This record gives sequence, structure tokens and C-alpha cells, in this order.
Amino acid sequence: MDIVDLHDPSRVSRTPNKVKVLFSGKFVQDEFTVTKVELRLYSERTDKKLGVYSLITSFVQTDLGSVEMIYDEGFRGENPLTLASDFLTHALGISGLVLRSVISLRGRR
Repeated sequence: MDIVDLHDPSRVSRTPNKVKVLFSGKFVQDEFTVTKVELRLYSERTDKKLGVYSLITSFVQTDLGSVEMIYDEGFRGENPLTLASDFLTHALGISGLVLRSVISLRGRR
């Protein structure tokens, strides 16, 4: 089961502009074996004053399905994916993304 947890899934119906792999391997969270965790950047539009509007999603792949959901969006400057991944890995940890995704997968079974 693959879940795209966005109000408008067409926003991520194309190849992302950039991908940052946060984890690749295997670990178990409850009954799910997590194999990949990524942040994905989709550049949507450009404003002359504010720059590029960025949609950043989290993508978690497990043995029982995958989940892509919004992590952040807005006019975030020139390196939004790097800033988001640094903040996530240094301040919050990846476990929160995994837990949200597992809850979403469990709710759709």
C-alpha cells in the first residue's frame, strides 16, 4: 500500500527536484521494517521578491507500504532541502517522521 498524504496528491506526481536520503538500511518500528527515509524537494513556482516556493515532503518506505507526506512548504531560501534535513537530523530526529508514517499506514490497513 502506497499512501500520498497530501490534500492535492498531484503536487508530487512528478520526479522531485532534489532528494536527500536520511536513512537507507533496515530497522523495525512496531510491525514495520523501515528500509528508507527521505526528504524530497518539489520546486513549485517563483516569486520575483520571495524566490522559489518549495514543497518538502517526507518519504518513508517499509515492507508493508510507503508514505509521502508534507514536511514543510513555503519560500525557504536557496537551500531549503539542506536546511530542513539539517534541522531534522540535529534537532528532532528521524524517529518522528517514521512514527507519523507508521501511524498513517496502520490507519489505512
